Amino acid sequence: MTSKPAQHQPPEPEWFDRPNPDTGEVGLRFGCTQCGHCCSGGPGVVLVTDDEIDALARRLGIDRQTFIDSHTHRSGRGRSLNEKASVRGLDCVFLDRETIPGKAVCGVYEDRPAQCRSWPFWQRLTRTRRDWVKAGADCPGMDQGRLYAPSEIRVIRKGDPL
Repeated sequence: MTSKPAQHQPPEPEWFDRPNPDTGEVGLRFGCTQCGHCCSGGPGVVLVTDDEIDALARRLGIDRQTFIDSHTHRSGRGRSLNEKASVRGLDCVFLDRETIPGKAVCGVYEDRPAQCRSWPFWQRLTRTRRDWVKAGADCPGMDQGRLYAPSEIRVIRKGDPL
C-alpha cells in the first residue's frame, strides 16, 4: 500500500493578497528612506540568535563574550541588542546618525539580525490594512518604493521572532 504525497496547501488569503482599492496592486510597497524610525523610539527588543551574535562579533572583530557583554542584555524574550539615548528616544546601539548627514544607517547592515531584515513585514504590522497604515504613520517608506509580492512578504515575515 502506498501513501499519497502530502499536498501543499496554499496559504489562506490575507488582505494584501487582494488588489489595493486605490492602486489595484497586489502586495505591499516598501522603500527604506534611512530615517531610522524603525530603529529608535521607546524601549524595544531586538532579539539576536546565537548565530547572529557570532556574525556580529566577527564583524566587529571581537570575541563572542565581549560582544554579549558590550552590546546585548537579557530581556524577557531572550538576548536583545542594547539601546542608546538619542534625539528620537532610544536608538539601537548600531544605528549611526553621524556618518551620512540627515540619514540614519545601520552600522552592521549586512549582518543585521533577522528581526531587522524582516521590517516592515512583521506579523503584527501586516495582520490588517489598518495595522499597516498605523505603522506607516511613523515610517515614510511604507506604501512607497518597491512592490513586494504576497509570497515574498510571507518569506520575509518568517524572520520576525516577535
